Formats: sequence, C-alpha cells, structure tokens
Amino acid sequence: MSEENSKSLVPHFTIGVVVLVVIAALIFWPSEPEPSVITEMPAPVVEPEIPVAVVAEPVETEIKDTSDDMPMVEPEPMPEPLDTSDGTVKTKLLKLSDYDSFARLIIDDALLERFVVMTNTLAEEEVSGSNRVLVQPDKPFRTYQQAEKQWIDPASYKRYTPYVDVLASLETKSLLQLYQEYKPAIDGIFAEISSPSATFNGKLKQAIDILLDTPEIPMPVEVYNDSVMYKFVDPQLESLSAPQKQLLRTGPENMRRIKAKLREIKEAL
Repeated sequence: MSEENSKSLVPHFTIGVVVLVVIAALIFWPSEPEPSVITEMPAPVVEPEIPVAVVAEPVETEIKDTSDDMPMVEPEPMPEPLDTSDGTVKTKLLKLSDYDSFARLIIDDALLERFVVMTNTLAEEEVSGSNRVLVQPDKPFRTYQQAEKQWIDPASYKRYTPYVDVLASLETKSLLQLYQEYKPAIDGIFAEISSPSATFNGKLKQAIDILLDTPEIPMPVEVYNDSVMYKFVDPQLESLSAPQKQLLRTGPENMRRIKAKLREIKEAL
C-alpha cells in the first residue's frame, strides 16, 4: 500500500456502517372495510278470500335519516413524494450526530447512489475509492523501520479516529428509522445494479459479517513494500479480503469500537 494509494482509500468500513444505517421495513396501509348495504323488503300482501272492490288507503312509510348515525370516514392523506436530493439526505444524516466534523466528512454528491454501490462493493469483499461517501483522511499512511523491518506507525491509526467518533455517536434506532424512510429509493437504485435474485438487505448483512470476521491481531504489524503498495508480511493477514485489511489498518482500538457498533446494528437487524 503506497502512500498515494493508501491516501486514496477512504475508511470504507466506516462508510459501510453509515450505510448500515439500515434494516428492511414494509409499511402496510390499513384499508377501511366496505360498508354493508341493508335493503328493507316490503311486507307481504295478503289477498282477501272474497273478492270485493277495495280502495287501498295510501300508507305513509317514515324513512328515518340515519346519516347522522353513520361515522364519518375521512380519506387517508396521500404521502408526500420522497425527497432524495443530496441536500435533504445530508441534512437528515447530520441530525443524527452532535459532531460538527460529520458535516466535513460527508461527500454531498449522489449520496444514496454511493451508499448502495459502496455496500454492494463491501459485500463482494472489495473496496473502491470512486464510490466513497466520506472524504479521505488528511494524513497519509505511515510506517517506521526497526531491526531492518518495516512496521505500521501507530500514528496512522489516529487519522481514522474522527470517523470512528462520528460512527459511535450515531444512535442505532434513529439510523434504522432513517433507513426505513429511504428504503424504497435504496431498493430502486440497488435493482439497477444487481441481479433479480439479490436483495439489498442480503448484501447489507454480508457486508456486516465480512467486517465482523476480521481477526484481532497483536501489535505492531509488520509490512513490506513491493514497489507498488505496502503488504502484510503475515500471509494469513495478506490473504484477508480488501475490506478486512482496510479495517486492520485502523488499529486495535478503532477496530474494537467499529465492531461494537456493527454488532449493535446486526442485533437490531
């Protein structure tokens, strides 16, 4: 992972969790039952045994007005069109955290589309800087040398702390309520990039499980530079998926906090 390459990689795990904002919800509008119609049948006419000329007196039938007794059923209001504009989505996300830094971290361009694509990418065990929804860290990835070996500099872990602070501040219930609101739009976007048998909820759970399966490792972490990027010396770590290796680069404390939030969201799911 070269400094230039690593700087272009956003903390996708954190982005994923902001997208993991989410659980599936179906809202059924109750329908009013159709009122039953009661028809009064006229009384049977009995013919007299001896035919005689009879002049029938008109019979007045009092028809009672029952309109006042019937409950008034007001039609349900039509729901307002969902506002999926970037400004509205960003505003609602920012209301979920007290951290002012959250506003500076969000990329307010095609937010919902980025959320969906990023989650799908994580579930496929990949990362992509082109679909990031949070800005990249200011400080570059760093290493130090000791005993003719290269190790990840603990200072590199701190560049992810602002993202994790925001993540930890997000209240899970509010995240899920926001996801409910935008679920129809999210499903529509996902349908355009996925196979008919796939669901966004399934991809979401896959992304969570992939990150939770990232192993805990002792510090410091040895790496080497293959002239293109830094790689883990431990072959087991290097064989992990791209999202898992990115999560390892946040450091043990940040990873612990991220996993705690992921478990909380998974339990809610």
